[in-house]
Amino acid sequence: MSAKSDRQVAREVVGAYHEGQLAALVDRVGGAIDDFREGQLDAFGVDHLLFQYSRAAKELWKFCNLGTPEIRARIIRDQPAVDWWERGVPRRR
Repeated sequence: MSAKSDRQVAREVVGAYHEGQLAALVDRVGGAIDDFREGQLDAFGVDHLLFQYSRAAKELWKFCNLGTPEIRARIIRDQPAVDWWERGVPRRR
């Protein structure tokens, strides 16, 4: 494979990973909205969850878009899965 095709494959791997992980984060938000509508979660609980989603999505974006695609693709393939939701937990002061 040429360097150009290697880079294209890496971009596809990273893109698919980003989409899949983002979908999992969005699914959590959907569940919280459903819980709110059913009266199981109040507006503050949804707000907290949306804040965590925002932080998690930003961390995921940084991972997928900063650095070279080849290195990111290798990390995706070779390293243990990252829990992006947990990465979005707000820090306590």
